[in-house]
Amino acid sequence: MTGTSLHHDYLPTADLATKSSSWWDGVLGVVGFEKPPSTLPPWVPSTASMTPALGSSQHLCEVWRVTGTDGPDLRTGASKGARVRYRYGDELLFGSTIIDEAGFAGTVSTALLRATEAAYLEIFAVLADMPHRHLIRVWNYLPEINREADGNERYRQFNSARQSAFRNAGRSTVGTVPAACALGSPAGSPISIYFLASSLPATMIENPRQTSAYFYPPKFGEHSPTFSRTCMLRELGGTNLFVSGTASIVGHETMHHGDAGAQTHESMTNINALVEEANRLLGANHYSLSGLKFKVYVRKPTDLPSIERALTSSLPMTTSIVYLQADICREDLLVEIEATGAAQRN
Repeated sequence: MTGTSLHHDYLPTADLATKSSSWWDGVLGVVGFEKPPSTLPPWVPSTASMTPALGSSQHLCEVWRVTGTDGPDLRTGASKGARVRYRYGDELLFGSTIIDEAGFAGTVSTALLRATEAAYLEIFAVLADMPHRHLIRVWNYLPEINREADGNERYRQFNSARQSAFRNAGRSTVGTVPAACALGSPAGSPISIYFLASSLPATMIENPRQTSAYFYPPKFGEHSPTFSRTCMLRELGGTNLFVSGTASIVGHETMHHGDAGAQTHESMTNINALVEEANRLLGANHYSLSGLKFKVYVRKPTDLPSIERALTSSLPMTTSIVYLQADICREDLLVEIEATGAAQRN
């Protein structure tokens, strides 16, 4: 497939039933929020973040689709352990896995460690057998992310397992790591992970306002989070900028404790800094805040109005924004924002 373009859209779930077979031929994967969408073609991987949608986002789902000058030529597969389902073309692969900690023996913490490492190692095994070796974007959702288990926060345990999987797969844990997010889903949810991989090398971008997550000091956990702030695929048309989950952090410290509106403004300042850094690396202003689509994670639904006001004051009314309820990786963070965008050629 040549001249591939990636499309990332938030669409009404009800509209999926009206789509033509040729449209579905180009779909890499579909993501529901509180639960996976139903009645999809059997060859399309579907998953869910397990996080409830808020407001008008309740009837939407996330769709990843490709188009090409020769028409899409996608294939579907599953990992040897059958935990990972994926769909791919020549340049891109979308995959997902849902894994239940209850299937792993041990304490609450060891079950999480084993489930996380098993999920990632199976993902890496898929990529090792495919031309899509470059992991560019990962979405991680785990239940009760801030809960303490066996003397340590579950998010920190997840980071240890993720880093261990990267090392055991022979992958770097700094620099070339994918853009990512990790959010908390309700108690009793399974771990849900979905991802994009590419046959093309990507440019990983760090924020000059922030410490790189993989260089966080030990006070944030024995093992640092394994992700880059942003990933840019220069050779891909359509959606090619992937901004990781971004919060109100300057350096490595949380800013604006207890103020959701101020945290939202700080998060957007960080995203704007990443957009500017991408443009600096390109040597041209190909990206802008107005050209991004946003997914916003809200810890407390009562904070939604102030978060919406903060966003709508700085973005065009036509901006695509989805709001989900989820716990953030630090207990003092009230909001986290991720984004995707396409380069505007001048």
